[in-house]
Parts: sequence; structure tokens; C-alpha cells
Amino acid sequence: MVKEPPPEKPREPPKPNVEPPKAEPPKIAEAPKVETAKVEPPIETRQAAPVSVASAIAPAAAELPSFEFGGGKAVQTSSDPVLLYSATVEFVLRSNWRRPANIADDNYAAEVEVAVDHEGHISDPVWKKGSGDARWDDSVRQAITAARDLNRAPPANFPPRVLVRFDVQDITEPIGISE
Repeated sequence: MVKEPPPEKPREPPKPNVEPPKAEPPKIAEAPKVETAKVEPPIETRQAAPVSVASAIAPAAAELPSFEFGGGKAVQTSSDPVLLYSATVEFVLRSNWRRPANIADDNYAAEVEVAVDHEGHISDPVWKKGSGDARWDDSVRQAITAARDLNRAPPANFPPRVLVRFDVQDITEPIGISE
């Protein structure tokens, strides 16, 4: 037996010569050219339209109205929850109050102490001072009846009774808190 030489392996095709891409050097951005501002000649040398003397004088000072006016109510600020809730009680009661018309009530005042429970319900009005006019006092009673619920519970340390004053004075005394 004669041995034959093994078959030749197929030759691979020649690889093309591929050169790696050349990195281009970074281009340096040129700063834009800035034109220098043109300097105008001083005012004395420029030719200007004639200016009247009246336009060179400042206008008269304006008179501003005063910020004081009647009918405004002094604003008191507080972050005390008891005082804020007391003001809410007074606001709700007074906003439901419908004063009778055609009564000279400039000097009328009524003071009513009301109970406020832990859910914000108003009850048990006790009259401390009446106005002396039955129609006027009835309007205060109707306001208390209309405002039976504040829709908000009082703070934890809120007293059980609150004094509310109904009057028509521009400046009212702060409401009292009963113990």
C-alpha cells in the first residue's frame, strides 16, 4: 500500500491591507471677532435739535393720597390657636347677624357668652348685656341660632365658653374668653 500524501488545505484568500482610521487632530475654534464699539463724540461737539428750557426742568412732585381712611378695621395677627379659633367663633356668629334696618343703633351693643363643645357646636347662649331694643336683640338671637356648627373642632386647650360682642362701632374690643 502506497501512502498518499494528505490533501492540501485550501489556502485562505489574501486579506486586504486595511489601515486603521487616522485620528484627525482637533480643530481649534476661533473666537468670533469683536468689533469695537464706535465712540460717539462728546455731547458738546454733536449737533442736536434745539431743546427748550421748559423740558429741562423736572415736573412738579405728585401728591399721593393718604392711606388712612375711615371704615377700616385694625388687623391683629396671632399664631395662638386659641385666639384664632375665638376669632372664628366671632366671625361665624357676626356673619350670620342681620341687623334690623331703620334703627338708630349707633350706641347699641349686646354681649353673649356661648358654649363651644369639643366638636365645634355652639350652644347654651347666656346674655351678659342686652342692647335695650327688642328687635335688635332678637336679631342677635337669630344669628346665634343660625350658627350652631363651626364645622371644625376647637384646639385642645380652648375654653368651654366664649364671650362675643355684637355692636356697630368701627373699632370693637377684642372678644373675651371665659374660663
